[in-house]
Amino acid sequence: MSQTFSRAFEGIGIALDSLRASKVRAALTILGVAIGVMVVIAMASAITGINRSLAAELESAGPRTFFVQRFFQGGLNISDGSDELSPWRKNPWITVAESEMIRALPAVQEVAIDEGTSGPVKYGDVELTDVQVGGFGPAWVYVTGGEIIEGRSFTAMEYAASSRVAIINDKVAERLFPGLDPIGKTIKIFGEPFQVIGLHVAAASLFGGGDNARLAIPHTTFEKVADYWKGWMSISIMPVEGITVAEAQDQVVAALRASRGLKPMQENNFAILTQERILETFDSMTRAFFLVMLALSSVGLMVGGVGVVAIMMISVTERTREIGVRKALGATRREVLFQFLVEAATLTLVGGIVGMLLGGGIALGINKFTPIPAAVPLWSVVVALLASIVTGVLFGMYPANKASKLDPVEALRYE
Repeated sequence: MSQTFSRAFEGIGIALDSLRASKVRAALTILGVAIGVMVVIAMASAITGINRSLAAELESAGPRTFFVQRFFQGGLNISDGSDELSPWRKNPWITVAESEMIRALPAVQEVAIDEGTSGPVKYGDVELTDVQVGGFGPAWVYVTGGEIIEGRSFTAMEYAASSRVAIINDKVAERLFPGLDPIGKTIKIFGEPFQVIGLHVAAASLFGGGDNARLAIPHTTFEKVADYWKGWMSISIMPVEGITVAEAQDQVVAALRASRGLKPMQENNFAILTQERILETFDSMTRAFFLVMLALSSVGLMVGGVGVVAIMMISVTERTREIGVRKALGATRREVLFQFLVEAATLTLVGGIVGMLLGGGIALGINKFTPIPAAVPLWSVVVALLASIVTGVLFGMYPANKASKLDPVEALRYE
């Protein structure tokens, strides 16, 4: 066992010496492997972050909450605007009247409507150009989650009167009111004056989340002042305690079909979304991204592997006499093979470590400069490093095998 470790460390030392002696050749090998590993780490970090964010978003809305939307297909959809490639065109808009009808169902405890867009928000000389603005119903905090930590939400009376009141999140407060109490301040949304009445945090699903600056206003006011793409209102539904989500969904589907005059054989012209379906759809999308990731990383590993063959073949040629001496002194074919495989694996492992550091840096950048809470999963590090080692072993097999088969007498004569 000690001899095996000794030979392994010897092979690692020789590989590192080779890196220093042949910097250009080694750099090309390392670069290919590093790119492959970097792709794995970076994409896995982004997908892991999005998965965690989505799970947190759905959890913040409550595990029993489900949604009604105009259309949902999931996955990546391509549309040229035609009816054939835009099946959502045939579906009527979700309306406020339908949300009130759903609220009256026996199985439904509360509903919240939601439409959103982005636009400028200004306070004094400070302007945020791309704040996410949501138009909600009075029960939005109760249904979608989160907490009003200062001030209050708007009332049903303010909703009915289309009052110019707004609840901002902590990101808006930090950027517009650093060191100040935002409650009672007047801001301009789409150029219209609004009074800040509340500070909201943590409802990532429909309101907060990441570094996004967001605010909520009454939907009745939103319809009057916002410049938005109409027709995409969604309804969040919370079932009554003691009623299953499936029972509540059945009542909602039956009520919507009856109000829209759909016949028994006609398909629904609306979409019912459960949290499970959203997660399943997202999982299918991430599987496609993982396939792309594997394809891209495989190209990098192949390039690195070709570099391993080239640099190891040169190493075998340069060390032919050394191999002859080792064999003459009693080194077996297996020992020579093992040494060269360790060298090859060390070369690609160095590339894997470089790629891991680069991928980790990209993940940190994504986490800092985008709303995606990217996090490097441990499995991606293990897989990436194992893949780099396996690449070195597989592509190093040919030169290592050639070195192990050298005739010691002929090798000693080599000049």
